[in-house]
Amino acid sequence: MTYEPLKMRPCYKEYLWGGERLKREFNKWDAPAVTAESWELACHLDGMSTVVEGSYGGMTMAQLGELDRAGFWGSACKGDRFPILVKLIDAHRDLSVQVHTSDDKARAGEHGKAEMWYVVEAEPQACIYLGFSRRITKEEFLRRAHDGTILEVLNRVPVSRGDVFYILPGTIHAVGAGLVMAEVQQNSNTTFRIYDYKRTDKNGRARALHVERAAEAVNFEPIVPKECRANSVATFPGFTMAEMFSCKYFRAYRLDVSGRVRLKCDGKSFQHLLCVEGGGAIIADSNSYPFRRGESYFLPAALGEYEVEGQCRLLLSRI
Repeated sequence: MTYEPLKMRPCYKEYLWGGERLKREFNKWDAPAVTAESWELACHLDGMSTVVEGSYGGMTMAQLGELDRAGFWGSACKGDRFPILVKLIDAHRDLSVQVHTSDDKARAGEHGKAEMWYVVEAEPQACIYLGFSRRITKEEFLRRAHDGTILEVLNRVPVSRGDVFYILPGTIHAVGAGLVMAEVQQNSNTTFRIYDYKRTDKNGRARALHVERAAEAVNFEPIVPKECRANSVATFPGFTMAEMFSCKYFRAYRLDVSGRVRLKCDGKSFQHLLCVEGGGAIIADSNSYPFRRGESYFLPAALGEYEVEGQCRLLLSRI
């Protein structure tokens, strides 16, 4: 069995709030004209990323796992499900106000969803909504969800390029217009929409809301939104590495490369590299695998040592 860096072809989502920036600015040449999400690393019934080329060209993450689970996914991947989902998001318009359930509160067919956001680009005045600004009752929540005043009791948080946020399951939230974000999350597509600005799709149909189910999952306690600062920053010749967030579901790092860096897959977990700025190449076994902004690679757990060279900012995800 041979292991090599695998360039991934994403799965695209054409939700009504999407825009043109992923296609125009992030080298998504095959994306629809209006694209909301690019699922960069996905192994889900609602979308699969696939290997672009090479020995495993055309294979999905699920097929790689079937071929050699420990070699590709890693020994720390337990259970039947691939553990994480990594996305690029173009919020040309406001996303719905929503909440995700936790593993403990998930019903049959649902899965918990903890997520981390990295702000890739932010237009002036862009914001997110994160958590309640004061404690409210279930009755007030239901009333405000139905009459469209729910934003009045949420924290409005201005954001800038490079900001990082961790969204706990049960935390009500919304992404505002004018943002491009990278998201690392549990492998789940379980979302309960609470309010969607009374919008309709191209056929005049309103998107489904899940207010009653959301009321069972949401945490009504207020929070004070805080940017998740890097837990640690290590500086070396040619690069810096900052741990953006670490939890029981995943770890996410920011790598700023200005030369050449040597890294390693240790056999316990795969690694996923997503380029959000600049470009460069991955070097493994004397072979070069080039990348540009918006492109990503899946690195098998058994790959061993590899190098990255170039002038770029990468997001590295693993479990």
